[in-house]
Amino acid sequence: MPLRIILDAMGTDRAPSDDVRGGVDAVRESDGSRFQLILLGKADLIEAELAQYSDVDRSRILVRNAESVISMKEEPAQAVRSKRDSSIVQGLQMHADGEADAFVSAGNTGAVMAASTFVLGRLPGLSRPTIASQFPSESGFTIVADVGANVDTKPRNIYEFAVMASVYAEQLFGYTNPTVGLLNVGEEESKGENRAVEAYTLLKESRLNFIGNVEGRDILKGTANVVVCDGFVGNILLKFAESVNGLLRAKLMAFADKSLSNKVMAGLARSTLRGVFREMNYEEYGGVPLLGVNGISIIGHGGSTPKAIKNMIFKAEEMARKGVNKRIEEAISKG
Repeated sequence: MPLRIILDAMGTDRAPSDDVRGGVDAVRESDGSRFQLILLGKADLIEAELAQYSDVDRSRILVRNAESVISMKEEPAQAVRSKRDSSIVQGLQMHADGEADAFVSAGNTGAVMAASTFVLGRLPGLSRPTIASQFPSESGFTIVADVGANVDTKPRNIYEFAVMASVYAEQLFGYTNPTVGLLNVGEEESKGENRAVEAYTLLKESRLNFIGNVEGRDILKGTANVVVCDGFVGNILLKFAESVNGLLRAKLMAFADKSLSNKVMAGLARSTLRGVFREMNYEEYGGVPLLGVNGISIIGHGGSTPKAIKNMIFKAEEMARKGVNKRIEEAISKG
């Protein structure tokens, strides 16, 4: 039976145009047995966009109306309380009520997190959800959690992030018994503030494949498959990493502009560099999951392109099919 995936069609900065295009592309690039897409938002605007794509199988796309939209500038918690008819809150309520198997949005990140936690609730045994993101590394990818869901965390929270991110790394990235590192200012067990020392003890005594403290440079090296930290540090890491791609492109262009020979060398390296840039491009993985809520909630950038939206939908589908939440519950229950 096909999955049902809700796409908040009012999420991106260019909504609903880019959102609808991304949804259409996801439907085009998958067969009908995989999923049915529910586009949620201002129905008249969505239908106007869909009218441009006469070749898409409309039997796989439903349009549901949502009267209001939570803008990027609104205070998340207040907006979630006051705009129950918004595409974000309404979509997550539909998911909670069993009308869909997953929810995808590139809207107000804080509102998606708040509504996901409030409407879907947390998985049993978990105190806080986490956002896990993938960073390219020398050996593939490093999964980092938390990258922004929690600014103030306790040692127990960091342990839970490690459990959730380990399941995510195993199920979506194929890491068997993934290694886990605790981000710190040094490798020694006694390094860092009290919270880090206590988190180290919890991780060391757990069933996780904990390898000890790791430093910032170890993320891109791939020293550990999973790296855990508080959301304050993790979000800074994420935003810094997102800027690297643009810097490399600018440096390459500046190098090529210096001389004809440089231009030739840059051209010869283009195919190799294209692969490197692809791994660092957020569009390739689309969005990040909010792990630990009782459902599937994928969060994307407000500036998401249609390609990013398409890949967010595919990620939601993969998480649903692989039963990531059930496996997280099992891992938490084992302690």
